[in-house]
Amino acid sequence: MTDNPKPLPQLAGVHAYVPGEAPKNTGGKTYKLASNENPLGASPRAKKVYADLAAKMELYPDGAARELKAALAKKHGLDASRLVLGAGSDDIFLMLGRAYLSPGDESINTKHAFAIYAIIAQQQGAKVVEVGEDNFTADVDAILRAVTPKTKIVWLANPNNPTGTYLPYDEVKRLHAGLPPGVLLVLDGAYAEFVKKNDYASGIELASQFGNVIITRTFSKLYGLAGLRVGWGYAPPHVVDAIERVRMPFNVSLPAQAAAIAALEDDAFTEESLAHNEHEMVRLADGLKALGLELIDGVGNFVVAKFPETKGKTAAEALAFMKDRGISLRGLGGYGMPNHLRISVGTVDGNDAALKLLKEFLGK
Repeated sequence: MTDNPKPLPQLAGVHAYVPGEAPKNTGGKTYKLASNENPLGASPRAKKVYADLAAKMELYPDGAARELKAALAKKHGLDASRLVLGAGSDDIFLMLGRAYLSPGDESINTKHAFAIYAIIAQQQGAKVVEVGEDNFTADVDAILRAVTPKTKIVWLANPNNPTGTYLPYDEVKRLHAGLPPGVLLVLDGAYAEFVKKNDYASGIELASQFGNVIITRTFSKLYGLAGLRVGWGYAPPHVVDAIERVRMPFNVSLPAQAAAIAALEDDAFTEESLAHNEHEMVRLADGLKALGLELIDGVGNFVVAKFPETKGKTAAEALAFMKDRGISLRGLGGYGMPNHLRISVGTVDGNDAALKLLKEFLGK
């Protein structure tokens, strides 16, 4: 008997990404507060455009996504030739891994960073260098100390998922200034639109001025297009060229491109979504604090709560309790935070239901 085909040896250490769970069907109303999705849904304009394209499903999309790039360039004042598109920003991360990481290279991420960074590095056979954080926040000095001649990529989600913390722009610039020119700094701004802090910036300026910075953004969160998978990045021309060499020809679908353009143009929906998030995030956080839970001071469209280690009140038990009653939250054990749960900002009803059930669970 011959041996079966052998996959790449580095895949043996790769653990597949585990997304947030859908709520359990309990026969009543359910709420998914596990994946940081837009609780208001998607733009009505985007929905209409998507529905209208049902008659054109036989057509290939524009592989270069020219119309979407033009819309993004107009919206953000960017050079369209320096834009890249992906099936979600994680598709762009995958392309960066294929273009810049090989066995023996090193890839740096912080301790509680988005799990996909390490997964991509492992897939490429690169060494994952995990650095410590300061109170769940990226530590610039720790990152810079970890850089070696083998370092090829530094990943920084700002704000970070799953903790919700962020680095002020001065700190991001200090991080970049300390990196060798040959190290690519990836600034993941999936939650950038939600940040209202005066000292925050997504890093477009750095990507415009320097040859070793790429910023990425997504249509999955604020714009409510998570199911369509659309992400974009802004990078120096040579990084764009490298990405284009590894990109699949039609990686962003026809309806996804059209819906993203419509979503960009629907200012009323995005303003409504931001206002809802701002109000409900405060209300959700205040409600959790009133239950005696300690929260990580974060930004975005979710909150992270620390649960007691007392039997009967732990995070794992809370997760199961809520799931059995039709509300899914996000456990963070896989991120080295077994005592914490991430709770997405939901609808008014969803937030009320979550707070009511957590009050019951904690016996308050």
